[in-house]
Amino acid sequence: MMNPAGEGHGLWLADDGLLAERAADGDVAAFEVLATRHGPVMRAYARRLTGSTADADDVVQESLLHAWQQLDTLRDKGAVRAWLMRITGRRGIDCLRRRKHYPFSSAQMETYDPATGPEEAAVLNAGMSALSMALAILPEDQRKCWALKEIGGMSYEEIAYELGTTPTSVRGKLSRARATLLKTMRPWQ
Repeated sequence: MMNPAGEGHGLWLADDGLLAERAADGDVAAFEVLATRHGPVMRAYARRLTGSTADADDVVQESLLHAWQQLDTLRDKGAVRAWLMRITGRRGIDCLRRRKHYPFSSAQMETYDPATGPEEAAVLNAGMSALSMALAILPEDQRKCWALKEIGGMSYEEIAYELGTTPTSVRGKLSRARATLLKTMRPWQ
């Protein structure tokens, strides 16, 4: 990988739009700068979303591969960060969906205390499955808002920017998502 002090110093000074244009034309070095520049925030978001460092690394790798393959479809080359975060969010949710087929996810195993016993483990697993199903029934725009706010820790303004909408719209979608989740998850309270 390049760094600001080494080869490719000029690329580090370029804005995301120019780097995305060059990367869409096949410039690997430009894409490496984008990946290095945005990779840490993608990883932090994926880690919050999946609850697992290993899964977060996989999500980021899948997201960057997808981004490299689809860069020519990016309309607003200046909105690379928002685009990468959307891809990361989708891949993270896909990862969570894949987990529901396993009795314990890696995130649960990281926090699982064997002293709690099988009953508590079963309740935890069932609760996670119920949350996953509750999230799956939300409309996509509400699910994205909820994930970016509750898991990604983003502000209303940041979410609005990421999704190309207004903070007021984000507040409304979050309110509806939370109401649906509260109703759906009431048996788990």
